Amino acid sequence: MTANVKSVPRVPPRPMPRLYLATPVVDDPASLVAALPGLLAGADVAAVLVRLKESDPRSQIGRVKSLAPAIQNSGAALLLEGHVDLVARAGADGAHLSGIAALEEALPSLKPDHIAGVGGLASRHDSMTAGELGADYVLFGEPDERAHRPSLEAIAERVEWWAELFEPPCVAYAASCDEAYELALAGADFVLVGDAVWTDSRGAATALAEIGQSLRQAYAAARDAASILQNETAQK
Repeated sequence: MTANVKSVPRVPPRPMPRLYLATPVVDDPASLVAALPGLLAGADVAAVLVRLKESDPRSQIGRVKSLAPAIQNSGAALLLEGHVDLVARAGADGAHLSGIAALEEALPSLKPDHIAGVGGLASRHDSMTAGELGADYVLFGEPDERAHRPSLEAIAERVEWWAELFEPPCVAYAASCDEAYELALAGADFVLVGDAVWTDSRGAATALAEIGQSLRQAYAAARDAASILQNETAQK
């Protein structure tokens, strides 16, 4: 499987990595509806992953429709965590799936009009399979059902491997601002954050802005390192 293997490095260099914000589990959306416009105005958020509390479909659709203007009017995409059957009815832009089987099942209903992202990729082989199937992005480093996740070093290694070889965007899950910096430095196109934002004692807006700044710093550091390497190569 090739998963759209790159034959040469991207030219021009890859864009600055962007934020991908996961919500807390949404039951009553009122507080998020009030908070999201300010949050999204203060940081470069490409997409928001809406995590819905289990309920009847009508109630879940109502929650998504309440959140949609605050998210989509900011220019961010609205993705649902699972709930592929609700995407079109709720006006969402796509869904995030977990695992190859879920991706395969969801693709016929999501494509070509909606985003299909996937995580739960236990191996490099799974990652390449997701790319071959047509996933719009792959996610590395998110906690599993038992809240376990690989080490930061292992996640960064997987991100770097993917970014160097494959075209579909790579999303990396960061549990802190420091992790966000390291994963952006490794080559993540997007950095997914959730609890690191919502549980910060300084407030979500401050936390999100700080993480956004860490992505800009990582991008600048990577550009500087690439420039130095090019100069050294040219002088040989």
